Amino acid sequence: MKKALEFILLSIVDNQDKVKIEEHEENGIINFKVLVAKEDMGKVIGKNGKIIRSIRNVLKIPAIKQNKRINIELVESST
Repeated sequence: MKKALEFILLSIVDNQDKVKIEEHEENGIINFKVLVAKEDMGKVIGKNGKIIRSIRNVLKIPAIKQNKRINIELVESST
């Protein structure tokens, strides 16, 4: 799932070198912490949150197959 998330994000953003994804799992929930450049935050969120909502829905499919849940948190990169 991490590779799929990385592929989607790298397709959207301009500053691909600033995209970092941290993954950890606890209690059947896979948490992704996504760091993107400040300039790319709007592109990843999309108008009214449509892009990030769509990304979450796409990644929910393999998570359901593994009987897991996912959580994607967006964080602005400080550098």
